[in-house]
Amino acid sequence: MLAPVPTNFDLHCHSAASDGVLTPAALVRRAAANGVQVLALTDHDELAGLAEAQAAAAECGVRFVPGVEISITWGGITIHVVGLGIDPRSDVLARGLAHVRASRARRAERIAAEFDRLGIPGTLAGAYAYAGNPNLVGRAHFARYLVEQGVARDVKSVFARFLVAGKPGYVPHEWATLADAVGWIRASGGRAVVAHPGRYSLGPERLRQFFVEFIAAGGEAVEVVTGSHTRAQYGEYARLAHELGLAASRGSDFHGPDESEIDLGALPPLPPGLKPVWHDWA
Repeated sequence: MLAPVPTNFDLHCHSAASDGVLTPAALVRRAAANGVQVLALTDHDELAGLAEAQAAAAECGVRFVPGVEISITWGGITIHVVGLGIDPRSDVLARGLAHVRASRARRAERIAAEFDRLGIPGTLAGAYAYAGNPNLVGRAHFARYLVEQGVARDVKSVFARFLVAGKPGYVPHEWATLADAVGWIRASGGRAVVAHPGRYSLGPERLRQFFVEFIAAGGEAVEVVTGSHTRAQYGEYARLAHELGLAASRGSDFHGPDESEIDLGALPPLPPGLKPVWHDWA
């Protein structure tokens, strides 16, 4: 007798409503073509793409999970918290995200000033030209413009040279607090998940302290399998989930066909023995 084929969950991706390349509908169609059966759209600090994505998912036979990815500041660095199964009509969540979005334009102006100082003009207008949603202008839009201008060969190279901490185009920024972000997600009926923990510059002790505070705030899960994690990190964060009693999530963090570490739905399954974040979904 053949073993059942596991459901293909992809619970972290981005559309042009934030810093992704594809429209929400095109994103869903690509996911469906890749065999994704349950998809969450988790645009940065924005819910505008959810209705279009949900309609496309219904047409494609994909189960849709409304989501969001909220930028927070903790310990002086930026961390992302994904909300899964949120209610897009939540006033509490909408007000919180509006506050976070309002600060993006100010950060964009500061990033552009850094590029002006480096002798690379026109980046603010260039970034906005790439931003499908001007309220969500971000580093990826600057990166795409700089690739267009021939400053670097691809988006990943722009980030490595300019847009991460310690590089000349990086601008530190105060986002939401951990407690606020988790609170907004929970108030909307969602489940809070730490996104791609392997990307943060946190040693073991600080990482554990972050997770202690995340759990105390009401956080419930961690992305174990995600596009930027190595196979060794799958095991590392599986162990962390076991130790701390967290559910485990799986998501590609897909932004576009030519930019992402991995395509929609192409990740390996969660390591065995974990409680998936979808364990109690009907």
